[in-house]
Amino acid sequence: MTQKALGQLCANCAGHASVAITFGGRDHTGRLRTITAHCPACHGTGKRLALRFVITSAGR
Repeated sequence: MTQKALGQLCANCAGHASVAITFGGRDHTGRLRTITAHCPACHGTGKRLALRFVITSAGR
């Protein structure tokens, strides 16, 4: 049985495009202080851009 091909994952983040990083402490309400970091290669999408799009936009 054939299966639909999955989208191409980003090689830099392997599909885990956004992560939460803790500062190691809690704020005055007791919640963990976190920041969100996105993959700079795929801009937080987790997928690789089509090569055709990259070549086209680079030529402009």
